[in-house]
Amino acid sequence: MSLHFSSEESETFSVPDIVPIFPLPTVVFFPKTYLPLHIFEPRYREMIQDAATHEQCIGMALLKDGWEDEYEQAPPIHPIGCVGRIISSHKLSDGRYNIVLQGLYRCSYEEQTVMTNYRQARITPHIPETSPSLTSDVRRHLEQTAQDYLTSKKANELCDIIGSANLTDPILVHNLSAGLDLSPLEKQFLLESDDLTQQARRLIDLIRFKLADLQTQG
Repeated sequence: MSLHFSSEESETFSVPDIVPIFPLPTVVFFPKTYLPLHIFEPRYREMIQDAATHEQCIGMALLKDGWEDEYEQAPPIHPIGCVGRIISSHKLSDGRYNIVLQGLYRCSYEEQTVMTNYRQARITPHIPETSPSLTSDVRRHLEQTAQDYLTSKKANELCDIIGSANLTDPILVHNLSAGLDLSPLEKQFLLESDDLTQQARRLIDLIRFKLADLQTQG
């Protein structure tokens, strides 16, 4: 289990209406997080090369169950994902890439008919009109529940990070959602929340379930 807490980005960044889609079976991407990726398939090497010379944006999507039978074609994806910006890209001597994506915001995907080997989708951003925030009670409940769980997993250093006063509500919620040892479908459930408060409440419930399992095993 690893948690990587990102800092706020003050600069604005223009995201195109249509972005390349990178579907994976086990990865759910969240805003305010960083995602390192190793790119080795030829179609996704092409995607990175094209994105790097244009808007540098990629939409991450979770593949739906049963993807194995259609992986080489276009297996169904969950329609809500997160668009990210390439902030680091290193091309290896054999043509593979190591990149890092910065999560910008969650969005809905409408796939397009394209000539490229990789998939593309028109995105509808899910951006709140005002800066998202939690009530003090919800934030305190989330911090305490997460700290109880991480203490049980002997991740005491992460407990100290969670209690840090300089973490904004979105950074705390999204990085816990991404970093805790939840299943891909549980993380997708969190990503599809209507707002930050609902996501925090869902996260609290999921952590409580995991705590209950640990107590039962103990």
